[in-house]
Amino acid sequence: MVDGLIRVRRAAGRALAQVTGRALGPYQSAVIRIGFAGTWLFFLLREFPHRSELYGPDGPWSWELAERLIASNHAFTVLMWSDSTLWFETVYALSVLASVALLLGWRTRAVSVVFMVGVLSLQNRSVFMGDGGDNVIHLMAIYLVLTRCAQVWSLDARRVRTRGAATAGPGGPVLWALLGAVLAYGAVTGRFGLGWLAAFAALWVVAGLWWTADRYDPEGEGRAVLDVLANLLHNAGMLVIMAEVCLIYATAGWYKIQGSRWQDGTALYYPLGLDYFTPWPGLSQMLASSGTLVMLLSYGTVAVQVAFPFTLINRRIKNVLLAVMMLEHVGIAVLLGLPFFSLAMIAADAVFLPTVFLVWLGVRAGALRPGRAAAGAGPSRAPAEAAVPPGAVDAEPLPAAAAAERSGVGS
Repeated sequence: MVDGLIRVRRAAGRALAQVTGRALGPYQSAVIRIGFAGTWLFFLLREFPHRSELYGPDGPWSWELAERLIASNHAFTVLMWSDSTLWFETVYALSVLASVALLLGWRTRAVSVVFMVGVLSLQNRSVFMGDGGDNVIHLMAIYLVLTRCAQVWSLDARRVRTRGAATAGPGGPVLWALLGAVLAYGAVTGRFGLGWLAAFAALWVVAGLWWTADRYDPEGEGRAVLDVLANLLHNAGMLVIMAEVCLIYATAGWYKIQGSRWQDGTALYYPLGLDYFTPWPGLSQMLASSGTLVMLLSYGTVAVQVAFPFTLINRRIKNVLLAVMMLEHVGIAVLLGLPFFSLAMIAADAVFLPTVFLVWLGVRAGALRPGRAAAGAGPSRAPAEAAVPPGAVDAEPLPAAAAAERSGVGS
């Protein structure tokens, strides 16, 4: 009995050290950051000619309707601060710039907040303009704020390698000063709700403490405590992202099972006959003409979605099913004309990609740049990779210099 208790305590101690000692899944979090920032950026650029009809003053969802809805559901959007066209254009442009900056991993702590504000502001302004992909981006934009998603494949990581700390340079203080001014304006004018004001103020204060500790006492106790808190938030955020993906597939699969068209295997046939979902009419018609293929794809979709959460206990089966789901989303993008929905889901699926594959992918991508170090050769912050939870994120321990353990990537 005593030996059992000792083993349990040791295992608990190792688990606690694992969770607090480092930010797990650095490559997975980087892929999520790049995937969702890129998806939202491509969407904003694709819809740039139609931006005013989608989210601006020329849209069918008028200012008065949006004001009434937001007053009842208390959704967050800075677009309701003013009904002027100039303000809308400014918010839209800042959303594009924040997407670019997050994609590149520049000043990620601050930029992830601006990215979240841009996503929430545009989507909550016209709630009926989105689809399932927009809902996923909406949630992931919030979760990304909690993660240290710039440990690898980012300008922040390069700044750590070249200048010793991600907070180096004047860009961070200038950016946070501007955000502080916006926060102060919102607090004085009552633009923020109490909950959002408290959340943004907490982020701003913690960022100031982080910058101060990283600049003046990088080896002190204060920096160590901030590191532990950041790791806990990151690991909790990654766990929530994985749970969210499993929930999406589980609910989608079980709801499909209850539908008669999915039960008889004809569900895929009907959207293939709608003009809205047939960007390639000839291809859609050819697929719809085969009853056997339609049935196999319909049943296969349900089976994969229902089974995926249960495959996390087996790494090999999970990897095979993950590849199948990504190919399925590629098919949805091509056949049904939903590229941004598919990109969003593929980016969400990437949280389960094996670390070995992502490292290999980074090395291969870096090899395409002659004379440059491989971008994916290794993280700057010793991310000795581990699973969170076991089987969910494949991992292999990666060596790293001990001096880089507390470099503060993602500041």
